[in-house]
Amino acid sequence: MVKETGLEVVQIPAGEMKNFAYLICCPNTGDALAVDPSFGAAALLAEVERREVNLKMVLNTHGHNDHLAGNQAVLAATGARLAAHPQAVAEADLLLDEGTIVTLGDTAIEVLYTPGHHPGHVCLHLPGALLTGDTLFVTRVGRADLAGSDPAALYHSLRRLADFPGETLVYPGHDYGPQPVSTIAYERQHNPFLRCEDLESFLRLRMG
Repeated sequence: MVKETGLEVVQIPAGEMKNFAYLICCPNTGDALAVDPSFGAAALLAEVERREVNLKMVLNTHGHNDHLAGNQAVLAATGARLAAHPQAVAEADLLLDEGTIVTLGDTAIEVLYTPGHHPGHVCLHLPGALLTGDTLFVTRVGRADLAGSDPAALYHSLRRLADFPGETLVYPGHDYGPQPVSTIAYERQHNPFLRCEDLESFLRLRMG
């Protein structure tokens, strides 16, 4: 639960690659949006049904297949619209970029453009929380050796996330750390990639 807004963030284990799918619900309106259905479309749809919410939109943090895999099943079952950065899903109904605002109930969810792991990567900022996709994991960060990756861009995206208030919750795209949810303060202290003092030291650690 994100207490500042009353939005509920439901974290859903989604397949053999330790992905997380997310369902973000507004209890005041009954509306919801999904993030990265991944291989967890059935589990995500079960949560939609159990909570009796109206799924308005599916958002993708980036264009890798392990995050997109469940899109079509969820869209077909719900009639939701698809949102993504144009370099992630060019044919999305809503194209996301830096500063795009997605409204859920009375709450604005801000899109942050965070390239590095993928050229079309975005993170989602709702008051009190960040959904960080494959940019920031608990005590780890995304790969920067894939097609389209840019390790220097990843460094700058991570520095941006690290500047958020320490109590900001971190909801990552994979269950790669010692716990499924973190905070920016925890990552500043325990994530070696966020402790790098400059780009050169980050490149040595990430690409070495």
